[in-house]
Parts: sequence; structure tokens; C-alpha cells
Amino acid sequence: MQSGNTNAMPTDRRRLSALRDAVVRQLIPWFQANARVLPWRETPRDPYHVWISEVMLQQTRVETVVDYYQRFMARFPTVAALAAAPQQVVLKAWEGLGYYSRARNLQAAARAMVAQHGGRLPAAPAVLAALPGLGPYTTAAIASFAFGLPLAVLDGNVMRVLSRLVAFTGDIATGPARRTLQALADALLPATAPGPANEAWMELGALVCTPRAPRCTACPLRPLCRAAQAGNPETYPVRSRKMDIPHKVVGAAVILNRHNEIMIAQRHPEKGMLAGLWEFPGGKLQPGETMEQCIARELYEEMRLRLEVGPRLTIVEHAYTHFTISLHAHFARILSGRPRHVDCAGHAWVHLPDMDTYPFSGADLKIIAALRALPGGQPRFRDYFSQQ
Repeated sequence: MQSGNTNAMPTDRRRLSALRDAVVRQLIPWFQANARVLPWRETPRDPYHVWISEVMLQQTRVETVVDYYQRFMARFPTVAALAAAPQQVVLKAWEGLGYYSRARNLQAAARAMVAQHGGRLPAAPAVLAALPGLGPYTTAAIASFAFGLPLAVLDGNVMRVLSRLVAFTGDIATGPARRTLQALADALLPATAPGPANEAWMELGALVCTPRAPRCTACPLRPLCRAAQAGNPETYPVRSRKMDIPHKVVGAAVILNRHNEIMIAQRHPEKGMLAGLWEFPGGKLQPGETMEQCIARELYEEMRLRLEVGPRLTIVEHAYTHFTISLHAHFARILSGRPRHVDCAGHAWVHLPDMDTYPFSGADLKIIAALRALPGGQPRFRDYFSQQ
């Protein structure tokens, strides 16, 4: 291996030949004997099912995806059904799964398929890749699993397995290292069984070649694995140290009226990572502010409302991909002004049970849970504010 040049293939021709042979003779049979029973594997070559499952599985655990996948497929059984649904219905079906741009891109791609491809996923990789939300990994997965085309997938599991197999010292956070591993995956892909081989690499990473405490004794490729032979599999893959994740303190208003309705606001449908979702309006705490001042300022800037900010309902701790938040939710009431949509797409007054019809982010769902945990199962205006 040439550790100083991550663009070089990290093995020689003889070793590549041995590894290719092991994929066919050891890895694929291992997968066939050990593959988990998963709902999307019940229709393994259906392009629509492959597409939905692969998008859901991006940065999400299999255990989480199973129930979402089953509900989503029951609600949107075809490309045409997904394309025709209101976006709010699609977002509601995705609620809690995170990375909501995936849901918006799914529907945008479905609509493109209906308009341009007869309501079907196109088989040509270049055409697939042109659809919204389909990057190199998803394109390769659909092409190989659904259409039997010889494209190698490269996700986190596959990068980890390949890095250990050849003791690859390139930093997988960099483009050159990923291109090297992609070239290795391409070189090891058997043209006669690309789908099973791709799934086998991924399953090996999920079940055996895990990030911590890999079960090397159960690995069908152990005799050829350099990291296992050296006794240091957890050294790989090499990745640069993660940056410290910023933390934000945020305020949110649970605005009540005298009918015990709560005001919620909709984020702009095409703006930001939570686009189109509903929320308890608010924003980031500024230096020198109290939380009450933060919430009052944010609601004036966002909706031109002047509020009385009352007691705190809850503090929600929530993690996103690149930052974490402490979300302080306070009861509030309007002192003056009518809601204007200065920095939001719309608003609604709803009773707590009716919130089930609106899609919310995970953080806002925790606020709803806190509201439902109140005595009587709902907030009452008179408990927090004077009726005068």
C-alpha cells in the first residue's frame, strides 16, 4: 500500500484478484446466510421500494427506518401516489425521521418521474443521477439493487470494511481518499452479481465489521484482512478529528388565546433545513438578553407581535447534524398586533389534539409532549394569564 498517496490503489493486482475471488466465494454466500430480514428486502428488485428505503437509510439507523418505511409505503404505494400528495402530508409521514430535505427531494423526484419517465424510476444511471436528491451513493444503490447494473456503492459501512481490509491510511473525510476507496470498490465488484455484492459489503459493516469491537472471528474475509492480521482493526478508517459541535440557546413561544388555542407558525417551504414544517415560533438568544426578552424580540421581528411572556413550560435538549440546541419554551399571550408573516410562511390557531395533523420537527414534538403532560392534558389560558 502507498500510504503517502491516497489516489493510488491501496493493493496490488495479485491481491485484488484474491479479494475479488473472496467476494464471490466467501462474502456473498455469507450474506445469503446471514442477511437480516427487512421489509424492503421482501421486494428486492422493485425500484420504487429500493429508492425509498435507501433514502430513508441515509444517516439513519435501520431499527428506526423499519416502521417509517412500512407506514410510508402504505400511505404512498407508488411513485404517482407520492407525486400527487400534498407536501404537508409527505412531511407529516416523515415527521421525526429528520433530514427533511430528503422528504422534499423524494416528492420532487417523484413528480419529475411522473412528468418525464411515465411514473417509473429510470434505469440509466445518468438519468437517475439527474433527479432531485439522488447523489452517487443512491444512484449506485438503485442501479445495482433494482436494475442489476455494475455500480459499486460506497457508504460509511463499506468505507470502514474496505479501509480495514487493506489497512488504508488515507483520511476518509477527504475527497482523494474517498475516490481511492471508490476505485477499490469498483475493482472488487463482480459484474455477475453487483447487487448481492453491494448488499454484502454493507451488511458485513453493519453486523460484523462494526465501528467498535468488530467481530473479526465471524468475518468471512478475515484471512485477507490486513487490519485483523495486525490486530488493530479499530485503527481504521482514518478520519480527521471532528470539530467541536456548536451549541445554541433558543427561545420558543407557546402563545395561548382565551379559547385555549395555541398559535403555531409555518417555516418557509423552500427555506432552510426544516422548510415547510410547523413550529412554536422563536429564535436564538442574543448576548445580554433574558429568555423572556429573546422570545418577545423574536416574535416582533418574525410576526410583528408584542407579547407578554409568561412562565416556562419546558427546556428541550435536541441534537442536529452540525449543532445542538437548548430550546426554552415559554407560555405567552399577545398584547398587541395581528400576526404578520414577516419571516414565516403562515400561522394557525389550533387546539392541542389538532396538532397531530401538522408536521413538526423533533424538537417541537418534545414541546407538544410537554404540553400533553400538563394536568388535564392541555394548557389553559387562565392558569398563566389574567382574563382582563
